[in-house]
Amino acid sequence: MSIAEIKKNAEQKMLKSIEAFKVELSKIRTGRAHPGILDQVQVEYYGSMVPLSQVANVSLQDARTISVQPWEKGMGAKIEKAIRESDLGLNPSSQGDLIRVPMPPLTEERRKELTKVVKSAGEDTKIAVRNLRRDANEHAKRLLKDKEITEDDDRRSQDEIQKLTDKTITEIDKLVQAKEAEVLAV
Repeated sequence: MSIAEIKKNAEQKMLKSIEAFKVELSKIRTGRAHPGILDQVQVEYYGSMVPLSQVANVSLQDARTISVQPWEKGMGAKIEKAIRESDLGLNPSSQGDLIRVPMPPLTEERRKELTKVVKSAGEDTKIAVRNLRRDANEHAKRLLKDKEITEDDDRRSQDEIQKLTDKTITEIDKLVQAKEAEVLAV
C-alpha cells in the first residue's frame, strides 16, 4: 500500500464518518416536522418487520405535521401502533386512511438536553476521525519500518493526514453548531 492509497483510504473513511454523523443528526428532532424522523420506525407487514417507508407514503402536511398514507387499507392501525411504540415520543391520530403525526413543541429543558446529545454525537464522530488518523499514521510508520518509504515521505504523509483530520473536524464542528442553532430556535 502506498502513501497515496493510505491517504485516500483515510479520506474516504472520514467522509463516511461525516455522512453517518449527518444521518445521526437528522434523527434528532427539532420542533419542525421532518419525514426522516420516521425512517427508523419498523412496521409488521405479513409477519416480518419492514421500514415504514415500504408500506406507506410519508410526507409533510404542514410545518408541524407529518402525514402517513398507507398503501393497503388494513395497515393503518399497525402503522399507528408502530409510531406510538417507537421511542420518538409522537402521538399519531388517524382520519380514515390518513394518519397524521403532529410534532409536539419542545420545552426549553428538552432543547438543552438535545444540544447535549448533539455535542456528544459530535464528540463521538471526532473520536472516530482521530482513530482513522492514528490508523493511517500507523500504516505509514509500517511502510517506513519496512523501508518502502523515506522518513521525509513519512513526515509529509503525517502532515497531510493531519490537515485532512483538521478539515474533517472543522466540518463536524460546523454541523454541530448548525444543529444546535436549529434545536434552540423557537
